[in-house]
Amino acid sequence: MSSSLFPVILAGGKGERFWPLSRQDRPKQFLSLDGSSRSLLQATADRLLSFAGSWNDLWVITSSQLATGVRQQLPELSSLNLLAEPQGRDTAAAVAWTSLEIQKRYGDDAIIGFFPSDHWIADPQAFKRTLDAAIQLAASTPAIVTLGIKPTFPSTGYGYIEQGEHIGSFNELPAYHVNRFTEKPNRETAETFLSTGRFSWNSGMFVFRAGVVLKELYTHAPEIIEQIAQKGVDVYPQLPKKSIDYALMEKTNLAYVLPAEFGWDDLGDWNAIERLMKKPENPNVELATHVGLDTKGAIVYATNPEDVVVTIGLEDVVIVRDRNVTLIVNKERTQEIKQILKTLQSDPRFTDLL
Repeated sequence: MSSSLFPVILAGGKGERFWPLSRQDRPKQFLSLDGSSRSLLQATADRLLSFAGSWNDLWVITSSQLATGVRQQLPELSSLNLLAEPQGRDTAAAVAWTSLEIQKRYGDDAIIGFFPSDHWIADPQAFKRTLDAAIQLAASTPAIVTLGIKPTFPSTGYGYIEQGEHIGSFNELPAYHVNRFTEKPNRETAETFLSTGRFSWNSGMFVFRAGVVLKELYTHAPEIIEQIAQKGVDVYPQLPKKSIDYALMEKTNLAYVLPAEFGWDDLGDWNAIERLMKKPENPNVELATHVGLDTKGAIVYATNPEDVVVTIGLEDVVIVRDRNVTLIVNKERTQEIKQILKTLQSDPRFTDLL
């Protein structure tokens, strides 16, 4: 049985809450948000290449609209390993199609890992140790392994995984059967979860053997896997739109979790920039030429280094200047950027801003 990994990068997201920097032709995964020269997609590929062994064993699934951009970002990627979905149908369809393709090429025992393209990871060595443990577990057990993140605060924006029975240690890391998945809880529930010590954040990263996940998909999500297996990618418009969590992980008895600590952020909105880059000596996070008077707790970003952002008396705001758009939003309301995009979509004057 093989213990090598075929990593798959999920790169079809829009990243709307990073608008106006993230747009239809330049989604979040194509951006560098940490001040480095590498985009989030490129950094994800960099992390996973050592597990794949070569570009021939690294896979990416994205939308047909973004496939050209992925090729530009990852020119070394084999064209045979780039899957382009004609329509977005959430992660269940993406996992099903890619798993079928890898199983056809490499067989039931091929170990597959799925990884979002837009996550930030602080400690690559700790990530490698955790992923090695997940590969060992998937190779030795009929398991769908999820990487859980040990929570550092009672987040209401993440899903949670409750660990059940301890089933052993892999690469010196404890592994547990999953008791249940819970979607974004309220603050009180999240605080209760943390107090028990039994809960992890759901990272959206999974590892399993191809034959194991396909069997479980045929059992729990036949409306997705059967159509793709029989008709191929052309059936996408008829597929239900479901996440892999809802379609499979909440139903299977083969879910296991490895609680991990490798410094993780899913970069959900502009506030993530502050978590990554805030320095104690600076009252603001400045990725722009910023001149401020009595301004604190601000996140200031501009794509054009010649643009100057001047602020007076502001607190806890996000200011983003990109091309022909300036966004100013209270940090507590960044989740509502998606709502303003719906307004822009409905007005033909603003279609070029999307």
